[in-house]
Amino acid sequence: MLYYDLVEVKPKVNKKKVIITVIIVLVIITAIIISIFYHNHNKIVTGKNNTLKNQTVAVSAENYANKQKHVAKVNFLPVYNEESKARLDNIYNSKEKTVYLTFDDGPSKTVTPLILDLLKKENIKATFFVLGSRVELNPSIVRREYEEGHFIANHGYSHMYAKIYSSTNAVLDEYNKTKQAIINAVGIEYDGHLFRFPGGSTGGKYHSLKKESKNLLNENQVGYIDWNALSSDAAGAKTKEALLENIKHTVGEKQTVVILMHDAGDKILTYEVLPEIIQYLREKGYNFKNFYNIMK
Repeated sequence: MLYYDLVEVKPKVNKKKVIITVIIVLVIITAIIISIFYHNHNKIVTGKNNTLKNQTVAVSAENYANKQKHVAKVNFLPVYNEESKARLDNIYNSKEKTVYLTFDDGPSKTVTPLILDLLKKENIKATFFVLGSRVELNPSIVRREYEEGHFIANHGYSHMYAKIYSSTNAVLDEYNKTKQAIINAVGIEYDGHLFRFPGGSTGGKYHSLKKESKNLLNENQVGYIDWNALSSDAAGAKTKEALLENIKHTVGEKQTVVILMHDAGDKILTYEVLPEIIQYLREKGYNFKNFYNIMK
């Protein structure tokens, strides 16, 4: 036996084939990793797109709901006809205890928003007798009054007695000028059909002209209203205690109360005492309404 017959002969390794095999394995692994990455990425993107789509749908639904609310308000515009005129003429003959909070001479940037915040908190709808000149300065506040369900009524444009009471046509002109300012502010053809004469509808040096003006306003589908209780916030009361005492005294035991207050820029005391006024009226058993309940 020869020596070389006893030695194991090892097969010769093909390095080229090994390298090719390794490369193929790496390519396959890389492909698998890339596939997994893109699959997860697409899931994330799809999820984000679905979320965005859902958010868009939600926003669209909210916008639609808000639009429908606005449309509902637009459809509930004040009217002036024989029925509403009769309700206005008989406002003090209500069978239930009713109170109308009314605010003249606004809107103002300082006081009106505070009053609106409080009314919203108390879930009370009031009536604002606005001045056209102030509406033009603060249209967004008037729009907020309207959108939050408060009644926008007309107090003339200038509040200058000599100007507004220079003639019956001047009274109507001031009404119409303020009406247009309100329309511009709220963005719809709004007419409250309700006027409050500056200084009241009777008495004083302009008593006769006011009487004639009532007929002209009525011919143009406009009613008017004064008040039967007040805080005297524009007539000398200087403290919260005095304002509240004036309210209590003038409300008395009346069945229906239309309260005169003001939301001009210098009437911060009116806002400050308003929570106590509201509490007092609630304790007396009054239901809060505004003139949508009349002009309908």
